[in-house]
Amino acid sequence: MSGSTATPFLEVRNIEAGYGASQVLFGVSLTIAPHQVVSLMGRNGMGKSTTIKCITGALPVRKGQIFFEGQEITNLPADEIARRGIALVPEGRMCFPNLTVKEHLIAFARKPDSQQEAAWDLQRIYELFPRLKEREHNMGNQLSGGEQQMLAIGRALSTNPKLLILDEATEGLAPVIRKQIWDCLYFLKNNNQGILLIDKYVNKLENLSDNSYFLKNGFVAEKYF
Repeated sequence: MSGSTATPFLEVRNIEAGYGASQVLFGVSLTIAPHQVVSLMGRNGMGKSTTIKCITGALPVRKGQIFFEGQEITNLPADEIARRGIALVPEGRMCFPNLTVKEHLIAFARKPDSQQEAAWDLQRIYELFPRLKEREHNMGNQLSGGEQQMLAIGRALSTNPKLLILDEATEGLAPVIRKQIWDCLYFLKNNNQGILLIDKYVNKLENLSDNSYFLKNGFVAEKYF
């Protein structure tokens, strides 16, 4: 893994958060430079998904700040954060049962920033995942788990994100599908896509990531640069 001296693209400063009376995060900080791949590691229940929820606006930050491209986004509405260029591939995929594959990819499409090298239009997403083209008229609930994960990634890419966040990128997938997802992530990295991800396959994360943060009991216990 390699470090970077670039100005932070995403900066999380000492955030605290939780659910009801239960506090989960106790001052988590991390940074991502432009075009970096950064991973969050740690056992279940250590605060990885909670950190992602705070970044994407799904969970309020009780204390601390989050900055994206130099502007504070702490506790902004989730749709506003998405419009600024952060896209989430959620744990569990969250595909809509009453939308076709093609409708998923069209409904969430957003024009790219003028500085982005190439737009993620329908054709380019189908080139990345040919299986989605084959299944474009099928409903979300008619897809296999692997196909749903491809669709969830394609849906996120259709927003032309500056930062792509994946929560449990290959959870529950067959080995052959896991390989396709990892190949996709390497392709995105090689095309300068900023990525923040969680996955249980630590060796894969280490090989893919520029930097990694290891969370334990709501703290960043270790950093790997």
